[in-house]
Amino acid sequence: MNLNSTQRFSDRVENYIKFRPSYPTEILDFLSSKLGFSKSSLVADIGSGTGLLTKIFLENGNSVFAVEPNKEMREAGEKILSEFTNLKSIDGTAEVTTLAEKSIDFVVAGQAFHWFEIVKTKAEFKRILKPNGFVVLVWNKRRNDKPFLVEYEKLIQEFAVDYEKIKHTSADKGKEVQEFFGGEKLNVKTFDNFQEFDFEGLKGRLLSSSYAPNENHPNHKPMIQALKQLFKQFQQNGQIRIDYKTNVFWGRV
Repeated sequence: MNLNSTQRFSDRVENYIKFRPSYPTEILDFLSSKLGFSKSSLVADIGSGTGLLTKIFLENGNSVFAVEPNKEMREAGEKILSEFTNLKSIDGTAEVTTLAEKSIDFVVAGQAFHWFEIVKTKAEFKRILKPNGFVVLVWNKRRNDKPFLVEYEKLIQEFAVDYEKIKHTSADKGKEVQEFFGGEKLNVKTFDNFQEFDFEGLKGRLLSSSYAPNENHPNHKPMIQALKQLFKQFQQNGQIRIDYKTNVFWGRV
């Protein structure tokens, strides 16, 4: 992880906690049936952030190493997940996790792989995984197949900072993931996911993204005004819905 990627969420932690989508728990059933995942599987969540993906494994009873380089995000995750004794929070990166060699059954990453330095990360994952261990990469990808979602995407493209760069390097299109897993055919499973918001929730969801201009940026005020108009146009009973495809890639390294 480069310095920019490890620090760019520092001023967005509160919105990230409140408004980022979680992950479908059906992922666990899928991993169990397809990859032999169980409650006894030892999990390392790399780039764990505030613990959105970590939490579904903790609730399942798994022991989880949550590896996160951003201090504010990591400490927020520790606070949110403080009830779980099966959590170990680690100040580390994808390239240097500090975890023991051949100790992990499943390395997972939610909405984080695109920040990793691929070559170093692959070597590190090989080092920490048990011989039959798996890497599982997860993304919530916002759908653009409904009128509101199409217009929301246009709003982001108009006002966001380096959105196209982040979008094109997000790796959920498969090229970098395919190379990471050795260039073979990708293993992928897709789940439906969604969130519903009032206006304040929608604003918080937008501002939780690293590409959204903050209050000091000249694009911030006009972006929020445009968002208000968009919400007014498409809301139903004071709510708006964002639909996602949750893509799960898996393989060995």
